Amino acid sequence: MIGLISATAAGAAARDRLAAAWPTRTRVYDWSAGSTESAGSASAGSASGESAGAASAESVESVESVGDAVRRAFAECDQLVCFLATGAVVRLIAPLLGDKTSDPGVVCVDEGGRFAVSLVGGHGGGANELAREVGELLGAEPVVTTATDAVGVPGLDTLGFPVEGEVAAVTRALLDGEPVALRAESAWPLPPLPVAAEGAYGIRVTDRAVAPGEREVLLRPPSLVVGVGASKGAPVAEVLGLVEDVLRDAGLSPRSVAELATVDAKAEEPGIVEAAGRLGVPVVTYTAEELATVDVPNPSNAPLTAVGTPSVAEAAALVRGGELLVPKRKSTRADGQPAMATCAVVRRVARGRLAVVGLGPGARDLLTPRAKEELRRASVLVGLDQYVDQIRDLLRPGTRILESGLGAEEERARTAVAEARRGQAVALIGSGDAGVYAMASPALAEASDDIDVVGVPGVTAALAAGAILGAPLGHDHVSISLSDLHTPWEVIERRVRAAAEADIVVTFYNPRSRGRDWQLPKALAILAEHREPTTPVGVVRNASRPDESSRVTSLGSLDPAIVDMMTVVTVGNTATREVAGRMVTPRGYRWQEDPN
Repeated sequence: MIGLISATAAGAAARDRLAAAWPTRTRVYDWSAGSTESAGSASAGSASGESAGAASAESVESVESVGDAVRRAFAECDQLVCFLATGAVVRLIAPLLGDKTSDPGVVCVDEGGRFAVSLVGGHGGGANELAREVGELLGAEPVVTTATDAVGVPGLDTLGFPVEGEVAAVTRALLDGEPVALRAESAWPLPPLPVAAEGAYGIRVTDRAVAPGEREVLLRPPSLVVGVGASKGAPVAEVLGLVEDVLRDAGLSPRSVAELATVDAKAEEPGIVEAAGRLGVPVVTYTAEELATVDVPNPSNAPLTAVGTPSVAEAAALVRGGELLVPKRKSTRADGQPAMATCAVVRRVARGRLAVVGLGPGARDLLTPRAKEELRRASVLVGLDQYVDQIRDLLRPGTRILESGLGAEEERARTAVAEARRGQAVALIGSGDAGVYAMASPALAEASDDIDVVGVPGVTAALAAGAILGAPLGHDHVSISLSDLHTPWEVIERRVRAAAEADIVVTFYNPRSRGRDWQLPKALAILAEHREPTTPVGVVRNASRPDESSRVTSLGSLDPAIVDMMTVVTVGNTATREVAGRMVTPRGYRWQEDPN
């Protein structure tokens, strides 16, 4: 929960914008309201004097003073946004600060709403990212002074892995350009780090229960799956004690446990659920039928009779593959009674990560925040050279770039998948949306289930052009590529004819090149068999880019010579009209005549 505190009318207005935008994430601390209103109550926006925005937050807490508001929010919330001077907030929170790993992140926004300052808890409390989010929402400049963020080096405590050892010393070595050796016992995907083969400092990726050495940081990957079986009513102490004993005896770190796995009949077993809670991991369940198909070294009739599978602990740990490090082991009880819990441990294979990222039509402000995040997360970037140039400045130092020219699409797809299979964090980029005439299709055709794949949508050329032209895509529409390099022209022509007969708005991609100058006139002629010559046609070149150009013409007047491969051509249907120089396709089937 994010606590919101303000002291002035201007601050309250900005505060209420955040509350309205993040109603489930925020809690307003109102030191002047005089009463506490629940979020969404009928009086929250009137009796308390709060705006509708503030009332839309989780709750509006009444406090006696700004200091009281800050203190309460600091104790009750994960993060704070204070619309106050930084000096005032520093004095108020100074007595409250304990440890940077547990203190909430605090962001200050000035009276003018110009800056969102990450004050404390930049990494541990998430204040750096919160400052960026607040800045984006309020139009403020995020101010982040954390050294790693300032130079683009990922913080070792922000990689998503538990971290141990001399984080500050190793981070300083990275920032100072000293050689830091990366020693990865398994290839879990990491963002780009300026590391070397050898060095006086080290980063070690390991799930073994070893202590960090001098000048060393340990990263704990989520590599261990603990399969657990338990009799009904098994005490949490017995389940948790068994898991901890097994990990200790095997020399494995509990911080690398990713999940407790069991049969679905035990999904609500209190001993298992609570043990997972204390370990801070989820309970993952499988059906007895799934587990019964897993080949295990120690099957038993007892679980077969009880839940329908000859193995629970070993099978649940192995069902998704991996190396069985600890075969089934039973708990021991001081009273000599039969064991009520079993467990087994598997080290799962490290999985690389492939993000297929759509860059949008070209304008930087049409590149989504999620796409930017994935670009900064990737240690390997694969893409067309001209697209790489568009976003090169967004990459972290040390990102390995694999770029190639036009015509090498399938090679880029194979390269991206191969790098992900090596355990890398890979971003494969394409213009527009990567799933529309771009890299997602060839990449996913190459990828199997041995890597994680994430799709990041982008603004397509059709959408960008449509926004420039007006509203040509207001009803059913279709996109057709006129390039016959990969699709036979007979197939393309059949699709164009079907769209023409169905009276669907058509956007043509790849409409015309030097070597393909007859396809567009042919496609337009097919449409002309079913649409009037006055049908509006929009032509947009380099949508959203500095040299963007556009025009609205008609099906009978369009000169194909003005079209090239950087152009998108949108042909309206029989209901599309030109209104004030814009293409408009009505949402309904009947065009509403202007009564004037």
